[in-house]
Amino acid sequence: MASLLTIVPAEQAVSVIQSGNRVFVHSVAQTPHALINAMVAQADRLRDVEICHIHTEGPLPYLDANLQQSFKPNSFFIGANMRKQLAQGIGDYVPVFLSEVPLLFSRRILPVDVALIQVSPPDQHGYCSLGPSVDVSLSAIRAAKYVIAQVNPRVPRTHGDGMIPASMIHAAIEVDEPIYEVHPGTIDQTDHKIGRHVASLVEDGATLQLGIGGIPNATLAELIYHKGLGIHTEMFSDGVIDLVERGVITGEHKAVLPHRIVSSFVMGTQRVYDFINDNPAVVMKQANYTNDTVNIRRNPKMTAINSAIEVDLTGQVCADTIGTMQYSGVGGQMDFVRGASLSEGGKPIIALPSVTSKGLSKIVPFLKEGAGVTTTRAHVHYIVTEYGIANLYGQNLRQRARALIQIAHPDHREELERQAYARFGSV
Repeated sequence: MASLLTIVPAEQAVSVIQSGNRVFVHSVAQTPHALINAMVAQADRLRDVEICHIHTEGPLPYLDANLQQSFKPNSFFIGANMRKQLAQGIGDYVPVFLSEVPLLFSRRILPVDVALIQVSPPDQHGYCSLGPSVDVSLSAIRAAKYVIAQVNPRVPRTHGDGMIPASMIHAAIEVDEPIYEVHPGTIDQTDHKIGRHVASLVEDGATLQLGIGGIPNATLAELIYHKGLGIHTEMFSDGVIDLVERGVITGEHKAVLPHRIVSSFVMGTQRVYDFINDNPAVVMKQANYTNDTVNIRRNPKMTAINSAIEVDLTGQVCADTIGTMQYSGVGGQMDFVRGASLSEGGKPIIALPSVTSKGLSKIVPFLKEGAGVTTTRAHVHYIVTEYGIANLYGQNLRQRARALIQIAHPDHREELERQAYARFGSV
């Protein structure tokens, strides 16, 4: 079936990219590095090529300071692989909900000239799989004038929206390399404490949205005695597999695709890529489906678990900037906070350590100057730290301040009380 694709050398495949083009790069673990490297090798002939994508993994050589005339990165989410360069003025960031990125392509607000993607080889029916990253990538592929694929036999074939006919691919190169792995970090004592608090809010029969990292993994570890949980999320990682194997995650109570794990991308180790490969229990959908508030809210007891950089005493949540520095992106937090809050029995949860690695409080009187408000105080419900749970929903400003001070680190409570008194009077 390889004959269904026009296989060419990498330098020939990317030769279609012209100065002034907008180029989309496939997401997360599917970042097509061979194609990126081939494009960058032709930097001398290119000027003002805009590169757009959500989160990617691995090195991004087009961020080199010496290539700014050739490439103009314009990202919808900032990962660790481009954070430093953005702070140095290399590239730009577009604030947008993950659920709405596909609209930028389909409505031609940001027309796509070329899409660089990674896919599986065609199957017997002539279809290639986008594997662990459907997210906004399918929308970009459909909108692109020209699609170039990195065809890799190690890409897991996933069920859902991520099958594309080989005829959509204008040129392809062949690679055989492992899918990019992200290994889980160590779960520390703070993560364990937060995980226990979060897990105490999760009811049997709930549908979960959660990401990757110490707190989500600690929460999953505390859910081993729950029953009938489901997954409807924008992404998941290795942590859900143990709960599936234990029979904890069954999806039986979900309203949207019951008995199925629904996600738009997967990021983790080879274990999770093996888990999703040809697994009909996992349905990979576009982000404008997974993150659509209408779909999210239909699941009863929808429980959205997200994190934050800081939370002020009124409940404003900053999750994507550190002051004026763009740290990550708006992503899907608000999509799921709103969807969970409208779900019957739903619970939107923001979970974070009480202090930074430097001992500074993450519960603050005011967000840092220049910080973005990711989730507004009108949307926020539960805030969780290792010191407990604050339910801010329906609470006035004074009550919110009191509840948040109670879950702040003890070393910072006196100062927070002083600041709250200056602002609200007694708390």
